[in-house]
This record gives sequence, structure tokens and C-alpha cells, in this order.
Amino acid sequence: MVTGKRPVALRVAYDAAHGGRWTSLRGGGREWLWRGPEPGRHEVRPDDAFVDAGGLEECLPTVRGEPDHGEVWSRPWRDGGPGTAVIERPTFTLTRRIIDSGGVVVADYRLAADPGYRFVWAAHALLDLSPAARLDAPAGTPTRLHPEAAALLPPGSWPTGDPWLTGSWPAPAGLTVDTFGPDDGTALGAVLLDCARVQVIDGADRLTLELECSGQPRSTALWRNLGGWPANGPYRSVGVEPMLGAAFDLADAGPADAAVVPPTGEVTWRLTISAPRNH
Repeated sequence: MVTGKRPVALRVAYDAAHGGRWTSLRGGGREWLWRGPEPGRHEVRPDDAFVDAGGLEECLPTVRGEPDHGEVWSRPWRDGGPGTAVIERPTFTLTRRIIDSGGVVVADYRLAADPGYRFVWAAHALLDLSPAARLDAPAGTPTRLHPEAAALLPPGSWPTGDPWLTGSWPAPAGLTVDTFGPDDGTALGAVLLDCARVQVIDGADRLTLELECSGQPRSTALWRNLGGWPANGPYRSVGVEPMLGAAFDLADAGPADAAVVPPTGEVTWRLTISAPRNH
């Protein structure tokens, strides 16, 4: 018998009225997007505290920081035509068009803003994965661990006052982060630098996420919450997040850590999601 991979056709659904949130990414009998335990997502108003309802949230111009998860997740987007949604803010306009091309989901983005405008964007995708799942990325990729990982490292390992600790994928600072595993009461965030393509492997299923953007820093963020967050009612959630920029918080981003609008006043990028499957 010949073995190999065959594509699984993906279909996406989104809710423009509630932050442009992707509510479903389904294919091959599987729903890839996790649904969170927190109610009230539809009642959110601008600048409300983040409601972790799952799915894929659009985060812009920051992920962490102020406002938490950015400005656009908590505001209605308007219809811009077939598959297209638009949100206008005082400092930028973001347009997103999602199509499915032969079962591959392609999301094209255009951000218009004044030249020099700095931002971080992330497709904050929370995935429904088994404890056997893992994240495949190029070995040796520089990876920034964020401060919640300090509690998982030997005492004194964390550089005082630094917003992150950089090491090599898949075990920066000796901490293995490419596997998800069973709940163990930990939570950590990491950013894989200059890493525009990753694959989630869960049994026979694969989910490939690839980000294309010329002239801007491209990364993949990881949120691995194995029942370690929040403190007052922890649960499991796993995020794999294609990102423009290299820091969760725009306030921490150095000169090379954020996307910057060029003199043309526009940045465009493409997110492609596909699902090859072993057979």
C-alpha cells in the first residue's frame, strides 16, 4: 500500500459583528477551533476585559498589554463584500478577505495607516488538540519565553527585569515546549522568531499555518495553558498564533520587534491554513 498525505478540505466561519472572530475551522470530520468556558462573548463592548471564548480572535495593534488582546476583537466589523470584513479605527483601517481555494483557507489582510505606525498582529487561534499533539517548527529557531515560564525554570535562571528569555526551539532554556501533553498545572507563552510556517500534528491529522508578508517581522506565538491559568479557575487552552512582530506586548517591542507601516501607508499579508492528512 502506498502511504502519503492527502489534503483535507477546510471550511471556515466567522462572526463579523463580534470582532471578526473565526468561530469554526472544520474539515475531515474535525473541528480545529477550541471553544472556551467563559460566557458573555456576545455582550462584549469596546475596551471590556478579554472574554476567552475560544475560536480565532484577531489581535491588533497588540496581543498583551493595553488594550488586552488589542482593539479589534471587541468591536463590530462591517461587511465589505463576499468573505470580506472591515474595521475602522482612528489610527488604522483593517480589511480582511477569507476565501477557500480548493479546500485551503486563505485570509488576505490589508492595514492602512500613517507611515511609521507600529503594530503587532496575531491570529490568536485556540485549537482543540489531544494531549498527544505537538508543534513542528524548524529545530534551532530562536524562541522567546515570556515571564510566566520563569516559575518552570531553575531559580535564578530568569534575567532580572527582562521581558523574555531567548533559547532554541524545541527546548529554550532546557524547557521542552513543542509537546502539549496532559494537564500539569502550568501555563506559558513563547514566540518563535522569524518563523512563518509551522505544523500542528495530532495523530493522523495535520494543520499547517503559513504567514506571508514582505518586509515585516514574522513569528509564530505559542500559548500553552495546561490547566495553569487563570488562577481563579484554570482550564486547558492551546494557542498557535501566526504573528506580525516578535513580542506579545507592543510596549515591549524594540525597533525590530513590531511591524511598521511603510511610506506607502499600507501593509498587506496573507495567512494560509491547510490540513494534509496521513493515510
